[in-house]
Amino acid sequence: MSKFVFITGGVVSSLGKGLTSASIGLLLRSRGWNVEMLKMDPYLNVDPGTMNPFQHGEVYVTEDGAETDLDLGHYERFVGKYMHQKNNITSGAIYMSVIQKERHGDFDGATVQVVPHITNAIKESWLRLEKPEIDVIMIELGGTVGDIEGAPFLEAMRQFQLERPREDVAFIHMTLIPYLRASGEVKTKPTQHSVQKLREIGIQPDLLICRTTQNISEEHRRKIAMFCNVRPENVIEEQDVEFSIYQVPVMLMEERTDEILLKRLGLEVPPIDLTQWNDMLEKVRQPRERVKIAVVGKYISLTDSYKSIYEALTHAGIANHAAIDLLRVEAEEIEEQGAANVLRDVQGILVPGGFGNRGVEGKIAAIQYARENQIPFLGICLGLQCAVVEFARHVCGLQDVGSMEWMEPGKEDISKAVVALMDSQQNVVERGGTMRLGAYACWLHEGTKAREAYGVEMIRERHRHRYEVNPQFVERLRRGGLVISGNNPDSELVEIVELPDHPWFVATQAHPEFRSQPVLAHPLFREFVAAALRTSR
Repeated sequence: MSKFVFITGGVVSSLGKGLTSASIGLLLRSRGWNVEMLKMDPYLNVDPGTMNPFQHGEVYVTEDGAETDLDLGHYERFVGKYMHQKNNITSGAIYMSVIQKERHGDFDGATVQVVPHITNAIKESWLRLEKPEIDVIMIELGGTVGDIEGAPFLEAMRQFQLERPREDVAFIHMTLIPYLRASGEVKTKPTQHSVQKLREIGIQPDLLICRTTQNISEEHRRKIAMFCNVRPENVIEEQDVEFSIYQVPVMLMEERTDEILLKRLGLEVPPIDLTQWNDMLEKVRQPRERVKIAVVGKYISLTDSYKSIYEALTHAGIANHAAIDLLRVEAEEIEEQGAANVLRDVQGILVPGGFGNRGVEGKIAAIQYARENQIPFLGICLGLQCAVVEFARHVCGLQDVGSMEWMEPGKEDISKAVVALMDSQQNVVERGGTMRLGAYACWLHEGTKAREAYGVEMIRERHRHRYEVNPQFVERLRRGGLVISGNNPDSELVEIVELPDHPWFVATQAHPEFRSQPVLAHPLFREFVAAALRTSR
């Protein structure tokens, strides 16, 4: 049977439970154990697909088309395996499944309650991950202990530990150890209260991971251990990292976190191999060059809105032995001040995805600036759509064209829609359209920058969009000099475009950032940063 490790948080939110869970997963896998991951989100949305990026941050898309929490991105980047729909559950999805069963009569007229019906559904979602080849299943609960919406998940954990052998279930609780600068004191009381709340529910943590800006003294470890009922060596210090989040696994290994956890689960502790990871960290520590990249987006004020974009750029920097100096630019800022004023000293421009018409003219202006000034450019999803519109307007002379998405509802003019909605037969339609979610194939044309970057003829990339390049405009764009370097092999929809006489001008309809890893940068990001470095020398 698989072992189960539950990770909860206390004191404050945004402690980095996702990063910590992913880091522990990496350590266990580096010792030869097969690890599975699950994120539980207590909100009532069925998934984050309809949530505002300013509130929730990035929507992470899996291979099978699930719209999930961004922590699944951490899992994939650290643990090195693809996540799927089963790796993320929400309160909304759990309640909906139970209510659907009730409507169907599956409960034989019983009164449907949180206990046992909701808690049973939660436990079933855990057991779906259990397979003979899976050694450890790590389950992270979003939010903090004491949140009312998280109560059913904690109750399910309490029940679950009684239903399994003791060595099959372990609990990790992550808290904050604040430092009061005025008095120069480290305070352990919030952690004590958080663990007390957890114990009141019936859960005793086995390990405490303490986020802190200061070293935790042995005296404080003993104090925390005594009042929280854990052994002193099981109080783990996790300081703010010096230069990279990818230091976290090494930091936790030095605290013997994985060793303690494996022993608690009754598993062997094989030698660990972090050679590749440490080689990657060395490149982060000692970059040979620096390059300034502007990300021109719609949701810049919340860093998590483009989490995977920023990480993929970091990975590309690592692959090129370079540090990335990010310039985060609101697209509306370019509309107000002009692209030349905002972007004049950058070596690369990236335009990411998004929805709606706000800020699109700023994105188009940024792309025009990159094209005309030979600045390496990478467009992603909406970035491709804006690039196609910019090219149609300013190179092909189609001044009044745009995307159907930006047109007033009910007054869409298909004849001016370079980017449009498609039906299942790839015909342009005024309403409906089909959302493309998950991995789709793309055939790369020989002799293109995209083909050279990937090094293969056929690829698969993840998508999350509804609007496509209008096939009626493709030939006109080609005559203007735009190269269609990638097509879907089934529908022939445009997947990647580029310019031949440019240091690097490539845009993709997909989201390649979701497949980038710190030890294996995505080809498009890697070559984009390489081009930016070449032009900056």
